[in-house]
Amino acid sequence: MSNGRILLVEDNEDNFELVQFLLERAGYEVLAAHTGRECLEIARRDLPDLVLMDLSLPEMDGWTAAHELKADPKTAAIPLVAITAHTLPGDRKRALDSGFDEYLSKPINIQAFPQTIADAIQKKTMSEED
Repeated sequence: MSNGRILLVEDNEDNFELVQFLLERAGYEVLAAHTGRECLEIARRDLPDLVLMDLSLPEMDGWTAAHELKADPKTAAIPLVAITAHTLPGDRKRALDSGFDEYLSKPINIQAFPQTIADAIQKKTMSEED
């Protein structure tokens, strides 16, 4: 039984494989996208429980993709978690301002990662029950 479906959006194959492994080990089904445009297509079609997205992506960056997902009534309620190497002052605020609900910097904390994802999905579930 799956803990939920997560759309993982990452263009770096090594990063993708690590995060996919961690998610699957935690019991999640992982959907894959490697560009911002692909993310929009899959999110709108499959309505995952959470989107975990890098910010630097080909075709359409994560900031733009997040903005479009939050602007679409069909996908607006899907929690968005940024996972990025963008850690300069202001990067977190920029990500949150573009629609992300959470912000994780790379390298990720492998011990805390599963709980962070579970918490983000739980917030969505709790808001749906209100």
